[in-house]
Amino acid sequence: MCGITGWVAFEHDLTAERDVLDAMTATQLCRGPDAGGVHLQPHAALGHRRLAVIDVEGGVQPMTVEHDGRLLAALTYSGEVYNHRELRAELEAAGHRFRTRSDTEVVLHAYLEWGERLAERLNGMFAFAIWDARREELLLVRDRMGVKPLHYHPTPDGVLFGSEVKAILAHPSVRPVVDLDGLRELLAHTRTPGLTPYRGIHEVRPGHVVRVRREGISVRRYWALEAREHADSLEATVATVRALLDDIVHRQLDSDVPLCSLLSGGLDSSAVTALAAMTLRRAGAGPVRSFSVDFTGQNRNFHTDEVRQTQDSPYAELLAEHVGADHTVIELGAAELTDPSRRATVLRARDLPSGVGDMDISLLLLFRGVRRESTVALSGESADELFGGYRWFHDPTTVATEDFPWLAGMATIAGPGSVPREHLLDAGLLTKLDLDGYRRARYREAIAEVPHLDHADPLERRMREISYLNLTRFVCILLDRKDRMSMANGLEVRVPFCDHRLVQYVFNTPWAMKSFDGREKSLLRAAVRDVLPAAIADRVKSPYPVTADPHYPALLRAELAQLAAGHESPALGLLDRGRLAAALAPDTDPRSVLLGVDFALDLDAWLTEYQVTLEL
Repeated sequence: MCGITGWVAFEHDLTAERDVLDAMTATQLCRGPDAGGVHLQPHAALGHRRLAVIDVEGGVQPMTVEHDGRLLAALTYSGEVYNHRELRAELEAAGHRFRTRSDTEVVLHAYLEWGERLAERLNGMFAFAIWDARREELLLVRDRMGVKPLHYHPTPDGVLFGSEVKAILAHPSVRPVVDLDGLRELLAHTRTPGLTPYRGIHEVRPGHVVRVRREGISVRRYWALEAREHADSLEATVATVRALLDDIVHRQLDSDVPLCSLLSGGLDSSAVTALAAMTLRRAGAGPVRSFSVDFTGQNRNFHTDEVRQTQDSPYAELLAEHVGADHTVIELGAAELTDPSRRATVLRARDLPSGVGDMDISLLLLFRGVRRESTVALSGESADELFGGYRWFHDPTTVATEDFPWLAGMATIAGPGSVPREHLLDAGLLTKLDLDGYRRARYREAIAEVPHLDHADPLERRMREISYLNLTRFVCILLDRKDRMSMANGLEVRVPFCDHRLVQYVFNTPWAMKSFDGREKSLLRAAVRDVLPAAIADRVKSPYPVTADPHYPALLRAELAQLAAGHESPALGLLDRGRLAAALAPDTDPRSVLLGVDFALDLDAWLTEYQVTLEL
């Protein structure tokens, strides 16, 4: 996995802009700690930071291909293509010759053979830019599910691009400006594909290709979820899901560097870990390594509630013992979770304030511990969106509500009864933002995209809509979080449940099959039950863990009190003084306002460090 950036300017000589490109590339250092490089052409400048995973010696970037001393194309690439061996064989049969074993070179030659249609042939997670020197045009390509990020900023004579927004902001002509719509996108928790909160900066949408030429910028969608008839029986469907998972995990174990699994003890991560362990054992490759996170004093402080009925650690240890994994627990304390330097690291990784309590910082620190031992990790992310794991898939009231279904469950991040993260913002600003109206508009746009079968009954039709919303909006929030926290540590995280073959197949599986035993993720549970202990196969879904340490919210509130007592905080003008005072009152349960407090602190740090101009 890597960090990419670049600049195309058709009316400018970029060979004299090495310093600017170096500055843009340097912002991606965490994404690629192993090596860096740049490629300069008169109208195209490409930068790359490398995390070496496949062909450590040979996969140097930016990578070029020439013919008779003339440059044909240059590539800066981030990601993994899991079918690169099959593509290499096909390309060799067509006359292509390779210098390395890397999947990067396969992607470059695939472009020479198939042009922009190469995107349809790739199985993997990727974001890359190809400069075609013959035609003087740039291609920006992003994987189908949006696992790897890619952003771009049109300019009067070309484009700036980067894995992360910070690469674009490093260009001297770009200033971070956020207007009302940008702040709405930041706060609404709807994650509109293609948009960012920064004015003028877009993301390449998942499953899309952006072409940049002298004539302008054009966008093509090369993949989308489609409505297809599902003719398989339940038994055949379970078998197909299992066969796909076996193949996917086998492919995603391909690595020339240490690899591990992220293991929470839930169904999803346990399935990935168990299948990985089985595959490695058959190959004689030794035990799978696994990692989980826990919190100091969690056994003493944890209390069950309606969304978290069990702790993760006992189940993670059970699965590790069951498959013979080499398991490590990363334990975190309240002081680590509230360390301002950790908040600053999260902010720089995201380029935006998040306000999700300790979830980001704990994930960041988990990945920091993992990176000491491994460079690549497999994750169970996206199974809930695909197989219907969340409570909102199964609550009739939420299903019937014309809104993004996860909004009703957002309080589960900090616990039932907690306030939303925008709670401390000025009342007048919230009125102007009209977040409910913004969410309704974005919801209508999303629903209009959903592909349907003509004869579907009302329940099947609605559950297809719920699945589509989760697979095109909510999953992007989680994938982006996982990418930013992992790459801040130079760790590559792979997501087997995002394989487009599995996603397309399960998306079209009838809801009655997905919930055939009356529970969440029935189909997945049936497909992997044979490799799991019964206690894990039957475990009720539990969200990502949060610390139950009472010192954590108290420490955050003390930090907010310092902010409120000062006069130089750029966030103070955006906060409601009355609500701020109430959040700091001694009789207020600090955990109930946790999201609001956390977002206020994030907001202040963001405005300060990024020198954001708010045009509200």
